[in-house]
Amino acid sequence: MAILKIARMGHPILGQRAEEIDDVFAPEVRRLLADMLDTLADADGAGLAAPQVHVPKRLVLFRVGDARAGEEPSDEAVPLTVLINPVIEPQSAEMEPGWEACLSLPGMMGEVPRHTEIRYSGLDINGDPLSRIATGFHARVVQHECDHLDGILYPMRMTNVSRFGFADEMRATAQAEAADRAEPEHKDEEIEETADV
Repeated sequence: MAILKIARMGHPILGQRAEEIDDVFAPEVRRLLADMLDTLADADGAGLAAPQVHVPKRLVLFRVGDARAGEEPSDEAVPLTVLINPVIEPQSAEMEPGWEACLSLPGMMGEVPRHTEIRYSGLDINGDPLSRIATGFHARVVQHECDHLDGILYPMRMTNVSRFGFADEMRATAQAEAADRAEPEHKDEEIEETADV
């Protein structure tokens, strides 16, 4: 097991479609999986895709930690999940903007519209079929990670480039906007933080 170097925006591997995994139990796939688990733990991110560690295969890891769960009514903790050859199906046309960061764009964040409810399916760590409905941050992190498998980074999904910048500056801007909106009927609103996904 090893901690792998994370590819940053501009590296060609992040711009190509990853290949399906034919044998979940192949030694190189098991080694990749173990290394990705170590890398994600070291980076303390919410998710990681194989292309981010320079391997063009359709494999992602993600989780929604206890600290993140409960920030919105639809957010629940999701244990560390391995998803191989994933397929995403939006469950409605409804989209919602939210702040995202990425281990491949260190120090940056942007506001990205995503489907609010999806069904995802694929194979789990044991090669068994896995299918779930996801909403909230769970849906966002799965969409973000699966985008990496098709050569898409979150800035490519953004509709307003003025909502992209250095994370500390964007957090300050978001906090100022939330304070400006804090009318008496909105006092219970909180600023949504995002994890590096």
